[in-house]
Amino acid sequence: MINRERIVDEFLKLVRIDSPSLHEREIADYLKQKLAGLGLEVMEDQAGRAIGNQVSAPAGNIIAILKGNLPAVPAVLFCCHMDTVEPGRGVRPVIRDNTIYSDGTTVLGGDDKAGIAAILEAIKVLKENNIPHGDLEFVFTVAEETGLQGSKNLDFKRLKAEFGYVLDSDREAGTIITSAPSQYRIKAAVIGKAAHAGICPEEGVNAIFVASTAISRMKLGRIDGETTCNIGVISGGKATNIIPDMVHLEGETRSIDPEKLEKQTDLMISILERTAGEMNARVEINKEFLYPRLQLDESSRVVEIATKAAAGIGKEPVLTSTGGGSDANILNGYGIPTANLGIGMNKVHSTEEFITIEDLVLNARYILEIIKTTPHCQKHDKLG
Repeated sequence: MINRERIVDEFLKLVRIDSPSLHEREIADYLKQKLAGLGLEVMEDQAGRAIGNQVSAPAGNIIAILKGNLPAVPAVLFCCHMDTVEPGRGVRPVIRDNTIYSDGTTVLGGDDKAGIAAILEAIKVLKENNIPHGDLEFVFTVAEETGLQGSKNLDFKRLKAEFGYVLDSDREAGTIITSAPSQYRIKAAVIGKAAHAGICPEEGVNAIFVASTAISRMKLGRIDGETTCNIGVISGGKATNIIPDMVHLEGETRSIDPEKLEKQTDLMISILERTAGEMNARVEINKEFLYPRLQLDESSRVVEIATKAAAGIGKEPVLTSTGGGSDANILNGYGIPTANLGIGMNKVHSTEEFITIEDLVLNARYILEIIKTTPHCQKHDKLG
């Protein structure tokens, strides 16, 4: 029932709309018009203003509701993000061998417009074929790529879904992400003492040396099967003839296990503090919790439906974990059990990004199969 030509055409339109993070106004307006034209109730929340977007017309999250004709069936939510990473302006899609690429100067934007195209096509097929379904809620978030800011500021009062699916994994269709880590961001300022590097270096305290010593004492990367950490940004210093008195560090910790997350974060902070104290410097540290973990029971309704639907489209369901966060973390933390689904994106966040036309079609089929499977699965979900 999926119209192959139509979904490809829609995807090409979507990726040509510039929508880097915090600049989603054009695509938000496009989707509002499109969804209203399909007969959905459409609203936009105030997430853009809450985030503090400085553009003249910040976009909020788009929430669209398609009323069902099966009143006893639980409402289901589907979610994608509208924003893309840079370089994402002026995308010129190219089709080669039934695969869609950018021209190599930008990302393609399949992350996450492949998911949006699949949702739009599924809605059209539902209406064209009068397929019975319960209430369906569709959420299109802003600023996902800058720390899930859109979903963090989502107007949850407007949602009644009992469970949901985020379409935002680079795995193939049939992959169901049931576990993802929570994350801390660490920002630190190492404060030393300035002095002339040639005349009186012994009077200074080199903040760069203090910071690098602290980093050398840390184990970074993969700590264990559930935990990772990283120092990703270091900046400071003014000139080669000045002992630097200030260095800024930014890092992160992630873990599926909340206790391990706290332990690893506190360890990194203690190393920074101890090293600064030993070297006559001081450190100011900000520890920010970014999002909760995603942990779904494999026997839960949201997972059971996704598993049955995958088999229904001829795919072997794969339940797995990921080291990255998504809007599913936020939705799950709010109390809506939500799995993240693979949609076949490849080489995302690079100018080599691509997606096959077959995967675009398969994603729409998967959404439809989830909707058709839902009335047959009525048990409760378990949140971890």
